[in-house]
Amino acid sequence: MSINSLPAADQLPVVVIGAGPVGLAAAAHLVERGIEPLVLEAGPSAGTAVRDWAHVRLFSPWSEITDPAAEKLLAPAGWTRPDGSAYPTGGDWAEQYLQPLADVLAGKVRYGATVAGVARAGRDRIVDSGRDEQPFTVHLASADGREERISARAVIDASGTWSTPGPMGADGLPALGEKSAVGRISYRVPDLGDPAVRARYAGKRTAVVGSGASAFTALASLADLAEDEPGTHAVWILRRGVTGSTFGGGAADQLPARGALGLRAKAAVEAGHAGTATGFRTQAVERDGDRLVLVDEDGRRLEPVDEVIVLTGFRPDLTFLSEIRLGLDERLQAPTALAPLIDPNVHSCGTVYPHGVNELSHPEQGVYLVGMKSYGRAPTFLAMTGYEQVRSITAAIAGDREAAERVELTLPETGVCGGAGLFDEPDAAPNSESGGCCAAPATLQIGAGAPASTGGC
Repeated sequence: MSINSLPAADQLPVVVIGAGPVGLAAAAHLVERGIEPLVLEAGPSAGTAVRDWAHVRLFSPWSEITDPAAEKLLAPAGWTRPDGSAYPTGGDWAEQYLQPLADVLAGKVRYGATVAGVARAGRDRIVDSGRDEQPFTVHLASADGREERISARAVIDASGTWSTPGPMGADGLPALGEKSAVGRISYRVPDLGDPAVRARYAGKRTAVVGSGASAFTALASLADLAEDEPGTHAVWILRRGVTGSTFGGGAADQLPARGALGLRAKAAVEAGHAGTATGFRTQAVERDGDRLVLVDEDGRRLEPVDEVIVLTGFRPDLTFLSEIRLGLDERLQAPTALAPLIDPNVHSCGTVYPHGVNELSHPEQGVYLVGMKSYGRAPTFLAMTGYEQVRSITAAIAGDREAAERVELTLPETGVCGGAGLFDEPDAAPNSESGGCCAAPATLQIGAGAPASTGGC
């Protein structure tokens, strides 16, 4: 089909990238508006990224992680939401909600479809003439290697940040030697219920790099392992000192599961299952036989470790959007108007101002980053926020501006952990009213263990 013979824009689907919680919610809202969605998922099933942390329990209960439009779509199929007060694992979320939702959407979801590029039809990012009148073209690669191009009236990118974890290096780049030591480095919270993973850490000395909820989860899990496996020990690598906010909000956290997780991490340190290395900004990873030695920018060297778990947050993959005109904050890589509202140096998950299409729009009309990806490098995302984002955006696509701008959302305050930019000034760490939330580990807030001992943004 030539560009000149493309269907009218309103006859084209809205392409949604990613069949995770927010992507599927976007599809549900589009269906509710009578607009055809096409969800492109690189993985083999709904919630592929969520399934990667299937062993981890969310900080939020069922009542806060299902979307209203999605529930309406599921109801005729006999689906009922699980106990709203229960805290599911990632596996529960994927199997009991995300996959059923994708199944109801049926042919509107394609698996094994990796988006390689998004552009305006016949226009690279330089060309102005007639740009806004052209539909989008979405280039994708199928699992069997075939290449394809799809036309779309709008693009909603809900691909998340799970595929691009932050490196160990304190300057945001991989530490010297990090790539060559990848066999002993993990960028995920370990599933110690898996015998092979358990054997990897049992009786070993493991460095945990990171200061957020993922690090809490790993420390608490390794402490549990140490109770059963002598010789198991963790060393917690922190770029700043230990302050009252290091372990999160504790009892003051209105996400109680997250607050309890921080207390578990604190207990692990106090019980001697984990030591701390503070003010340590990793610059290099060196070999010491079969073990690794971490070296900071001042030349300080830690005792050798067997394994390293790097949990320094995530960042968006913007490579396939290189021909799209995005307006992004230079620090957070979030939409320019959204960035001040989610700055982790100022905001926790619960103090993020409700926002919608106005804050999520770009110079390129009709393209939106939503969900965790819209937050760029900020860790303060909640599922409820993402659901509200796509409700507003789909209303705007449908031409219902009044509904698009009617953004209403009440979020829980999430405690007292310091913002990522304040590690040089531990005494200035924010309090529970102004504090930034410690780094969240994935597409959503996740923790470990039972609800009474888990938590996060």
